[in-house]
Amino acid sequence: MAPASDKYFLQNELLRFLYFHESQSCAELSVRTRKSIPVVTRILNELIEEGYVEANGYAPSTGGRRALNYSLKIDKGFIMSVAMDQLFTKMVLMNLVNEPVSVAETISLDLHQTKDALHQLAEAIKRHIEKSGVVKSKIIGVGIGMPGFVNVEEGVNHTFFDQDMSVSHKAFLGKEIGLPIYIDNDSSLTAFSEWMFGPAKNHHNALIVNLGWGTGLGMILDGRLFRGDTGYAGEFSHIPLSDNGVLCECGKRGCLETETSLLIMAQKAVDDIRAGKASGLPLLDVKYMSDAIIESANKGDQYSIGLLSHVGSMLGKGIAILIHIMNPGLILISGRGAKARRILKAPIQQALNQYCIPSLVSNTEIIFSEKGEQAGLTGALALVMEHAKVYKQTTKTTHTEEEVA
Repeated sequence: MAPASDKYFLQNELLRFLYFHESQSCAELSVRTRKSIPVVTRILNELIEEGYVEANGYAPSTGGRRALNYSLKIDKGFIMSVAMDQLFTKMVLMNLVNEPVSVAETISLDLHQTKDALHQLAEAIKRHIEKSGVVKSKIIGVGIGMPGFVNVEEGVNHTFFDQDMSVSHKAFLGKEIGLPIYIDNDSSLTAFSEWMFGPAKNHHNALIVNLGWGTGLGMILDGRLFRGDTGYAGEFSHIPLSDNGVLCECGKRGCLETETSLLIMAQKAVDDIRAGKASGLPLLDVKYMSDAIIESANKGDQYSIGLLSHVGSMLGKGIAILIHIMNPGLILISGRGAKARRILKAPIQQALNQYCIPSLVSNTEIIFSEKGEQAGLTGALALVMEHAKVYKQTTKTTHTEEEVA
């Protein structure tokens, strides 16, 4: 007899494939799992019987008998998705086809200024689950994308939160919330989302720029999410490209972030308006100012257009370096700043014309994400589905060794 864990592993593999690739035939699942069609058929039938999977019609004809397609049942499990940035945290409960089952919530949580931010995060997640009415036992896990240097293996954010805890940040949240917790860098999850579900889906080499309070980068290289030796690859913000002399929060001067950060742009706008700068911009708290700038720029405010044009020009200069080094087929600009696509596109292209070798840049498509900030939430969902045990192990009889071979 084969170990029960073999069957359990295959059940979860099938569920993961159906999540990431939606409707699939038995033959397609057989190829993906490298298991025989009879074995896959048996497992699918069990998952159908237990309510995890359903048949949903036939695939288009290719000349022979049409294959029956299978997909996940949407109400068998739920995922808590949390997308954090330096100032705000968004959260929502979703089902297995990425549809919300709770009212999405945004809370103000300044990671720089809030000493007990991790405790506040745990309490906010617990409150959200309680308000949703979803039975906690049906929640597969909590996926959290957060800014900073996140060590996935240690479960620790080395940039934010208390570093003197006796347990990891992941372990603390798991104990407080009472659910499996999965954490990762926000830009990595944005890239994962855009690769799995967005415009980067069919690209073998793609770079996803997460334009927000910082300027993050997720890299899809040779058909996988590239993290580097220690997991910190993609620190696009800290390429030394500026000569403005501004001290970056990393402690260095000259970082790209000091020119492209929406937070720094917003602070400049606040300072300028207070000093009497002529603009249609309202004077708001810094954390709300970037959205106001984008909105005003899209309405034609010249000062706002100038702020965003500078961001676009410097971002394009940084992208030129990425193109020369990586030669990607696609660069996708996602995150909060993607809403400014109409203003950013021209200065980015002008910088590429100025700094890129034409034969290299002609191979790279530059586009803006339609998901924007939503990509972070979807990425947190995908993080859970990539690692969680979706199938709840039962005591049913294990298949024979031949059946799972």
